[in-house]
This record gives sequence, C-alpha cells and structure tokens, in this order.
Amino acid sequence: MEDGKSTGPKAKWWSRPAPGRTTRTAPDEPSPVQDTAPTADTTDETAVTDMTEAPTPEPMESVPAARPAAPLHQPDEYSTPPYGGPGPWAPAPPVQRPVPTPAHGTPVPAQYAGTNGAGIPTGPTAPGAPTHPTAPGFTPTPTPTPMPAPPPSLPQQQSTQWLQYDPWGAPRQPLTNPGPPLGADTGRKKNRRGSLLIGAVLLALVAGGIGGGIGAYIERNGGLTQVELPQTSRNSGGRAPDSVAGIAASALPSVVTLHVSGTTGSGTGTGFVLDNSGHILTNNHVVAPAGSSGEITVTFSGGETARAEVVGKDSGYDLAVVKVTGVSGLKPLPLGNSDNVRVGDPVVAIGAPFDLSNTVTSGIISAKDRPITAGGEKGDGSDVSYVDALQTDAPINPGNSGGPLVDTDAHVIGINSAIRAADSGSSTEGGQAGSIGLGFAIPINQGKRVAEELINTGKATHPVIGVTLDMKYTGDGAKVGTKGAAGKPAVTPDGPGAKAGIKPGDIITEVDGQRVHSGEELIVKIRAHRPGDRLDLGLTRGGKDLSISLTLGSATGT
Repeated sequence: MEDGKSTGPKAKWWSRPAPGRTTRTAPDEPSPVQDTAPTADTTDETAVTDMTEAPTPEPMESVPAARPAAPLHQPDEYSTPPYGGPGPWAPAPPVQRPVPTPAHGTPVPAQYAGTNGAGIPTGPTAPGAPTHPTAPGFTPTPTPTPMPAPPPSLPQQQSTQWLQYDPWGAPRQPLTNPGPPLGADTGRKKNRRGSLLIGAVLLALVAGGIGGGIGAYIERNGGLTQVELPQTSRNSGGRAPDSVAGIAASALPSVVTLHVSGTTGSGTGTGFVLDNSGHILTNNHVVAPAGSSGEITVTFSGGETARAEVVGKDSGYDLAVVKVTGVSGLKPLPLGNSDNVRVGDPVVAIGAPFDLSNTVTSGIISAKDRPITAGGEKGDGSDVSYVDALQTDAPINPGNSGGPLVDTDAHVIGINSAIRAADSGSSTEGGQAGSIGLGFAIPINQGKRVAEELINTGKATHPVIGVTLDMKYTGDGAKVGTKGAAGKPAVTPDGPGAKAGIKPGDIITEVDGQRVHSGEELIVKIRAHRPGDRLDLGLTRGGKDLSISLTLGSATGT
C-alpha cells in the first residue's frame, strides 16, 4: 500500500568496508562508502541483502567529485564504525530492516520508507528527490543510478502487512486489522450506530426493571428508613399426637379447675371428666374445705363454669368424685393402665398450680410402687392417706392436686396427689412449697376402682387383714401389736389374719415376695389390692421365719 514515502535507495552515513563495494574518491583522502539497498526486480534465484555481495552496477558517467569539507578530527584509519555515537559531528545511524530472500520467480516489494523518529525519511528516495540535511563537515553520498525497471511480465506487488509496519513512522492500522486505512468511510459506522442504539434500549429496559423492583420493594416494606424484622409465616398445622403439644391438645378439653370455699377455708385444685354424665374425679383434700355446706365451682378449659356437688369421697385413698349438671359437650378423658407403666416412660401433668389453669408440664416416671403417706393435719390420723404411688419428676405444685398424669397416648395413668417439699418433708396442698421434682400420683388402677365405688355407693371399701399394728415399732418390718384399740384384741377374731395364723407380736417382713420395712409400708401394700385378693406373707416369730397365705377382707372407708 502506498503511503507517500520515497521508495528509492537510501544513503548510509557509514558502513564497514566490503570487497568490491568501496572506492576512493581521492588518492589520499577517505570518502564515504555508498551502500545500496536491495531492490525487488530480481529475476533469478539470487537474492540481494545487506550481508551478501551485490552485483557490479553498470558503468556510470564520470562525475567530478566535489572536495569534501575538512573533518573535525583525524579520520580513523581502520574505518571503525562509531558504536555508541561517533561524536557531535555525526547523527545516529538510520535503521534498516532485513529483506527476506524470496522464492524463485517471486517479486520482492520495494523497501518501506520509514523515519528516524524525528520525521526525517531514512528509506530509499526517488530519483531527484531532495535528501535530508547532513551534519556539518560531511558531504552526502551522491544519488546512485536507479536500477533497471522490472520486466513488464512481473508487475510490482504491494508490500505485505507485516513489512509495512514501522514503529518509528506515522501511526497506522494495527497488524491484526488488514482492513481499509484510517479515515475510510465504510458501513461499519452504521453497524456501530445500530449496535449502540440496541445497547441503549436494552440498558434502558434493564434499568427500568431494576428501578421498578426497588420501588415495589420500598412500597411493600414501608420505605428504606422503616425497620421491619423478618418473621416466619403463621403455621396452622398440628403436632404429632405423641408430642407434648399433641398430648396437651387432646387432654386439655377434659381437664377442669375446681374452686372450693367453705366455713373452714378455701382452695383451688384440679380434676378431670370421667363420663358424659358429668362425674369428675379429684383428690379428697381438694373438696374437704367445702364440708357439708360449702360451694364447689368447676371451670372448664374453654372458660365455662358450673356448680358441682360431692358424690363420694374417701380419706384413706385421698380420692373424691363430684358431679356437674346441665353441661353438654363433655369430653371424658380415657383411662390407661398403671400396671403397664415402666420407669423412664414420658408423662405429662396437667393442672392449675397456684390457680394458673390449663398448665402443662412434662417429665418421666421416676419410680413405681413408692409407698407414701399424706395428710395427718387433723392429728388423729383420720385424714392420713396411704398410697402405693407413681413417682414423677414432672413439676407438680399446689393446685395440681387431683389433675391427671397422662402417657403419650393422652390416657390417664395417675392422679397427681402429693409432692415432697424441700422445706417441710412430705407436703400436700396445705403447704405452699414449690416443686423440687419429687411428685407422686395415685395409680389409675386404684383410682378407677375407688371412683366406681364412690359413684355407685358413695363409699369406698378398703382391703384389710384384721390386725392392729404397732406404729411405734422402729425395727425392720411391720410388728403386730399386743393390744387393739379400746382394749380390743390386736388380732380380730375370725378375721383374715386370725384365720391365717397371725399372732400378736409377729413381725411381717414380706408381701408377695416384696420386702416390707415399716407399718405404713405394709398398709400401702395391702391397699394396692382389692378386697378378696389372696396374699402370701412372710413373717418372723420368735426368731423363726414363717410363710402364710391369706385372703383380704373388706372394710368401709370414711
């Protein structure tokens, strides 16, 4: 591609002398040596480069040589090229790039005319073109005779892209862009304008979408300055039936709160519905303050209230049954089987501790067949209850008395009746001590039998062996007394004990293979059975161990 630069051979200011290429212009003065650039008119396999011997040119007309000006210093007799700069009298050597040797018959393009970085051409110049100024004291090399023109059959070919690149010349197209020269008007501008227009439209659409989303978010969330904390959406789903929540949801509608008032005092307790007739089971000590003329109000879990009347009660078992009338939609609470309970089973206690109705606590069965006695506030022993209890660590407090202890099926396995207080030992509702994880419940198997008797007859029966125990005995076991109450015999004549061969002074040590350590424990073990049940007893008489069998009798409770 033509760019307006001269294409003729250029003069070199100095060069290393080569054979057959240097001549002296005067016999006693050195003259500059002319070095011609290779041309593109080669027609055979011989290529011309700077490092090979050039062919002998045609004879030139003799031209009178001008006398050169005197140099600034003595010439170098060895013609050593001045690498690193010869001095102030000579400019920097021009740059020439090597020309490759072309294949046979391939024309070589003319050498590209570049500049020396200061805008001065350094490549070949056309014939007759003026040369750039030289340093003072030097005579420029005469313009050589131009080479013969190439044959018409070999037209001159434009130089390739990589040969046109000149890092010291004028700015040009990048090497990787062989398109039209700069400034040419092509259709690319139109394509670029179309691309820019499409990009602007897409950018506007994206910006509009983002802006709309931000605006909707701000409107929905009350602006950027108002704080709203994230929260889980409301879940109306149920819970697993065997979870505490599932058990509570099933049992709570059957649990009631009792408010009792009478001439001797008042109190709050818990009970649960037994049947559709309105019978409710609770503790005897819950309804005891009402006496014969007091008032009992039952509040259901939904808030409805009703008056209740005592159907029957028993202080020995600490159980009572009351009944409500005129109430519909009652939901009886199913009864379980306390004989199936194992230590470690999970349980849930429901009640109204300190008058906080519908309170749910959970725990496990800590022990079974735990003999306890509760009551005794009257001092004559008539209010003492003997219970072969289920022990639990579910929190039980004053107000929980009479409430159900249920299993994972929401079936009643016990009636919460007593707690062990840290400050005063065994305690019932009367003491206001809190729970320390020692709660006791009457097994439902015993509660069911007593409740049925109270509903059917108004009284409960107690199993008995027909002996009077010495409660002051401090040894191991339960000792039969020598005298009974009011001067009566210690062993009731024709009673179950007398028929089995029990004598005054005997020490009973086992009941059905279970060890007995005190008189209270013997009573508890006996009352865990029904009248008519047969028991095997172990006893000691005069240092000898004996075994007897007897059938339990029946006595009416109070």
